Amino acid sequence: MTRPPRGHALGRVAEEAACDFMVVRGFVILGQNVRLGPLEIDLVARQGELLALVEVRARKAGSMVGALASVGPTKRTRMLAAAARVLAAPPFPLEGVERVRLDVCIVHMSAGGATVEYFPAAVTASEET
Repeated sequence: MTRPPRGHALGRVAEEAACDFMVVRGFVILGQNVRLGPLEIDLVARQGELLALVEVRARKAGSMVGALASVGPTKRTRMLAAAARVLAAPPFPLEGVERVRLDVCIVHMSAGGATVEYFPAAVTASEET
């Protein structure tokens, strides 16, 4: 039986699983771990006129806090700030982009591999934090 990855390795494996998941669904990955000053976007992906800024979360079985629950008010605020920076000073071409969406991708790790859950528009600017 293979053990699931730990620590930073867990994050890398989760991000690769998220990339694979999105590419299969027609997204083009524009960037991974995109730094915007003190902010970071795990994945930036495009599908036609849609730009998706994606927070990737991973948890192993038995974690005390679920992956989706770990995207709390502080993380949501940081995601919104990162989105504003991308729109104000794009680190890549945005010609033809008509919509920007903040998504969350949850990767569940087990000895059997990764299972991905994807939540489009999981974070919105109208949320109260």
